[in-house]
Amino acid sequence: MTKLFSNAERAEILTQALPYIRQYNGKTVVVKYGGNAMVNSELKQQVMEDIVLLHLIGVHVVLVHGGGPEISEMMNRLGKKPEFIDGLRVTDQETIDIVQMILAGKVNKTLVSLLERYGGQAIGLSGMDGRLIEAEPKDPRLGYVGKVTKINIRPVIDLLERGYIPVISTLGCDESGNIYNINGDTAAAHIAGALRAERMILMTDIAGILRNREDPDSLIPRVTPQEIETLKQEGIITGGMIPKVECCQEAIRAGVRNVVIMDGRIPHSILMELLTNEGAGTMVMGGAQ
Repeated sequence: MTKLFSNAERAEILTQALPYIRQYNGKTVVVKYGGNAMVNSELKQQVMEDIVLLHLIGVHVVLVHGGGPEISEMMNRLGKKPEFIDGLRVTDQETIDIVQMILAGKVNKTLVSLLERYGGQAIGLSGMDGRLIEAEPKDPRLGYVGKVTKINIRPVIDLLERGYIPVISTLGCDESGNIYNINGDTAAAHIAGALRAERMILMTDIAGILRNREDPDSLIPRVTPQEIETLKQEGIITGGMIPKVECCQEAIRAGVRNVVIMDGRIPHSILMELLTNEGAGTMVMGGAQ
């Protein structure tokens, strides 16, 4: 087997990461995990390794996850065809039962197990636990799809203070006990805002905001919330990217220092973003940089 790096080269790489380790030590980073990085087993392993490494060097990582492909797979197995309106899953009573089973059960506990396997300490939560995510119906056409009304962040803070990685599935609830399916990006933005996180990372299946969607080299590395509005007016930000950037703007307004939209299909993209000077994806900047 070819030796890729000498010991001296490995040591040099570590020393180059030192300023970034200092920068994020003791800070909170919220990672919204989904897309291809979640269904590809090799990428999933690398994401979990990245999160554990950050945890071990003193970064307070909060992992917020979805599970759309697994939900659709289970619905198909049960003979129930998935339906979507404006990119959101139509969620009737039977579907919300499936969503709860997959998100709060299978997906959440699998991620907790993986983090523990790679040396982290993790505890799984759903947005129903401790009424973490309170919600109300978003649109009558969508059924049990929720709009976030309140975040009760204390359970997450308690876990962080005790040295755990909180792993949060995006379910919400209301005072009547109804359960809601919450968009993962939206939930992550609200949670990151409540934590006043140093950074929120949205893992997607694209490189970031592209000036030309057909040209991956046209990546826009940095934007402000105000510049996003201009890019929308110019037709550069369209379609499914619009709700993502609106979540970024919401997070910045709530007090997150900056948000990164990045390609989760790139191996170790989280470490590239946080521990190198090149970064990854598009950063939406808020506050003093």
